[in-house]
Amino acid sequence: MESNTPTISIGPVTFDLTLLAMSLLTVAAVFGFVFWTSRRMALKPKGKQNVLEYLYDFVTGIAKTNLGEENGKRYSLFLFSLFTFVAFANNLGLMSRIETSKYNLWTSPTSNMMYDFSLAFFVTIIVHAEGIRRRGVKNYLKAFVTPIGMTPMNLLEEVTNFASLALRLYGNIYAGEVVTGLILKMVDVSVFVFPVAFALNLVWTAFSVFISCLQGYVFTLLTSMYLSKKVNGE
Repeated sequence: MESNTPTISIGPVTFDLTLLAMSLLTVAAVFGFVFWTSRRMALKPKGKQNVLEYLYDFVTGIAKTNLGEENGKRYSLFLFSLFTFVAFANNLGLMSRIETSKYNLWTSPTSNMMYDFSLAFFVTIIVHAEGIRRRGVKNYLKAFVTPIGMTPMNLLEEVTNFASLALRLYGNIYAGEVVTGLILKMVDVSVFVFPVAFALNLVWTAFSVFISCLQGYVFTLLTSMYLSKKVNGE
């Protein structure tokens, strides 16, 4: 949930130390997960290898459905990295809560609006760069004036695509952390409320894990659709 977090300023730029720490932790968690599940791989997968291959095949299926067979394979690793990063980042805030009297030291980075807009901006840059690289500048620009007279709507579509990536993710993850915080505050009401709060928290956490993974899927799905339009011209 968004609250006061420690920051550091370097010149005109201010860095949120909690978000930086949570981002590094997410990267480390994704790397650790992939490294652990990919050790001692066998032709006949079992155990942890099954988990990794299932996730990769799941994301590859999304990529091939929207990008086609060839481009689906080409961008599958990018989409897999994106899916695992977003899914892990979404769930971080559900694991613990570390706060001082002044600062919030633990949160899902994706519960911060500006973080999600930055992530969406990063994806948008990649999508447009790949569109130019694969189709050339002429065909890339031609898509904005086709059909004739629809340039304003085509430009508006690019803005709404960017905004939908960020706001959809932010709204779901931020709301989840707000409800989690409200449930935890029930403990302060009375010791007799603790069993109810504990049970509600278990149910809500399980539901939030599902929603967090679902939003990772939606973010990856939308990215593959936007990428397909730029790369395939469809």
